[in-house]
Order: sequence, then structure tokens, then C-alpha cells
Amino acid sequence: MASDTRGLRHAREVEGHLDWLNSFTSAALGVLAVASGIYTYLGVRGLLDDGGALSLFAAVAYSMAVSTGIFVFWSFLMRLLPAMRTAASRMWLVLSMVLGSAAIVAMSSWLNAAALAGSAAVEQHLAQTVQEYQASLERAHETALQAQALRLDVGRTRQGFEDLSQQEAGGQLSGLAGRGAVFRVLTQKSNELAALEELIAAQEAPVAAAFAEGNAILSRMRALTVAAGPVTERGVEFSEESVRLAGIITEMRQLSVAPLVDRAARDLAQSVVLPTLDAGDSDGQAAQQATITSLLDVLAQRAATLQSAAASVLALPPAAEVVYTPISTADAVIRYAENFVPSWAGAIAIDLLPAVLVLIMAVAQGAIRAGRDPVEAEDALTVGELRAALIALKQVEANEVNLAEVVKPDAASKIRTTPRAVE
Repeated sequence: MASDTRGLRHAREVEGHLDWLNSFTSAALGVLAVASGIYTYLGVRGLLDDGGALSLFAAVAYSMAVSTGIFVFWSFLMRLLPAMRTAASRMWLVLSMVLGSAAIVAMSSWLNAAALAGSAAVEQHLAQTVQEYQASLERAHETALQAQALRLDVGRTRQGFEDLSQQEAGGQLSGLAGRGAVFRVLTQKSNELAALEELIAAQEAPVAAAFAEGNAILSRMRALTVAAGPVTERGVEFSEESVRLAGIITEMRQLSVAPLVDRAARDLAQSVVLPTLDAGDSDGQAAQQATITSLLDVLAQRAATLQSAAASVLALPPAAEVVYTPISTADAVIRYAENFVPSWAGAIAIDLLPAVLVLIMAVAQGAIRAGRDPVEAEDALTVGELRAALIALKQVEANEVNLAEVVKPDAASKIRTTPRAVE
């Protein structure tokens, strides 16, 4: 009996707290719903490109629908879920709460996140794009420099043929001093390589200028990423700069001389114009032919060396194709969600915070039922309820007395009039 009394006292205490909390719960829920609707409105306005009256009306209507839906949904659950007594009914309402919460996140929370962190997310997208362009520019420049380094290989090959031509002029190769057939073959190939070397050297200045211009564009793009003002306006200028930078990167790819060296190496041994043997006798011509045959073997070896060096440059990973794509604030907060966890947490919490209140109400109602269920109905009456019952009982008794007083005269009159009627 004492435990029942304590449970009843605890239930009444919890009921008192709930009565006080219910006095402002609806107002608090309305404030949360309105706040969510405001941020939803800001998120929707960021998605709509048209700034006319129809877009404004559409954004207001959507935000009002979200606020109304949130308020009604949580009001239903806050009243009904704590009142459920069976496990099945509680399970179905909990499932409804989960589905409703997912719907609220889908229609409101991501727009709230877009309103809270949309501009920062777009700036994050701009910064990420700058990094991608920088990596592509550096890769194109590195490939161009590797191709420029082939100039040393071409120069060594050219110098080798020039040395051989000097030796042939002194008669150290074919045994015939002078500028005969062998000398002309060596001079022909050294001139070809010299022209290729000059062409490679001529590309150094354009490569350096393109790289410097690309870095200048990157600097302007970085400044736009963190500059003041609306991010949409900065995005337009950023897009223009990205187009220029893409052109610079393409130009640097075209300035690479590796394909040119590769073709020159293939032609080095294949396109040889053999001169007429000009020795005075058959022995001299045979010596010239033997020397030219040896030179063709050397040409093949040097060509293979140059071709291998050019192939190593051509095998380098090419610069990535980077294309800047403008992005909305809502898409940006979704793509870079891991960088804006606090904003997402706040956007979801403002919509799903009432779920905690629902659980609190369910626990409180469960405690009330646990305190009242073992107690008989007459034992659960409070002093106020007992006083009201006594007053009601007295009123009932007074009404019965008055009714009896009214009924008695009527009955007596009927008794007196009955004999007369008989007589």
C-alpha cells in the first residue's frame, strides 16, 4: 500500500510538470517550424534562377508548406505516441516517425544546410577547381620541360656526327681525306639534328611565357575564391578565367616537342640520301661504301636512343582535362558535405529536435501509467477531486429533497380528489 501511494504521488508530480510544460510546448514547436521554414525559403531562393514575383511566391509557398508540415507532424506524434499502450501501436507510430523524419530531411534539411553553408560550399568548389587546374598546369609544364630536356640528347647526337665528319675530312674513317660521299652523309644528318635542336630551343620561351601566364590566371582565380561579394557574381568571373586557363594548358600540351623528336628519330635512319661514290678507283669506292654502311648502323643506333628518350616523355601521364562546372549552393553542400558537418547537423537538428520531445513525453506518460495502474480508482482521487465529488454529492442530495417536496403535494391532491370523483 505504501509503494502504491508513493507511485501515485510520483505520477501526480509528473502530471504537474507536464501540465506546465504543455502550456508552451505548442508555441516552442511553432517557433522551430517557422525557423525551419525561413531557412528553407532561403535555400529555395538560392535554387531559383528567376527573381520575379512568381519565384518569390513559389519560395514562400514551399517554406509555408514545410513549416505547416513540421508543426502538424510533430504535434500528432507528441500527442498520440505517448498515449499508446500496446507494443504494436507504439511500433507503428515509431515507424511513422522515422519515415516522417526522412521526408522532413528530404524536403527541408538539405535546403536549410544550403542556406547555412551554401556560399561557403560554393567557395569550396571554386577552391577545389583551382587546385585541379593548378595540378593540370604543373603537369603540362613538367611534360614540356621533360620534352625540352631532349635537346641535350639531340645535341649530343649532332655533336657526334660533327666529330665523325671532321674525322672523315682528315681521312680517318674511309681512308680518303676530303669532303667526299661519307662526309656529305655525316654533314646531312648533323644539319638535320642542328635544325631540330634549334626548333627545340625556340620552344623554351613560349613554354616559360605560357606557364607564367597560367600562374597569373591561377592567382586571379584564388583571389576570386576568397573575395568579398556575392559568390554568384564571382563565379561568373571565375568561369571566364577558367576558360583562359584551359586554353593555356592546351597550348602547353601543343608546345611539347616530344612528338617532334620522336618523328625526327624515326626519320634519322630511314630518310638517308646516299650520295654517289666519288672515289677515283674501285678500292676507294669500296671503302666509302663500307664506311657508309657502318654509318647507317650508327644512325640506327642513335635514332633508337633518341626514339627511346622521346618515348619516355610521351609515356608520362598527360595533364588532366579540367572543366569548371558552375554549381548551385544546394548541390555544393551535398557534394562537400564532409566539410560542413556542423552546418548539416544544425540544419537537421532544427527539424528533428521535436523527436526528442516526443520521446520525453512517451517516457513521462509511461511513468504516470506505471504509478497509477496498481492503484484503485477510489484511491487515486486527489483532495481536490474528493472535495469536488462531495460537493457534487451534496448537490444531488439537495436536488432529491427538493424533488420529493414537489412530488408530495401533488400526490396528496390526487388522493383528495379521487373519493369525490367516486361519489
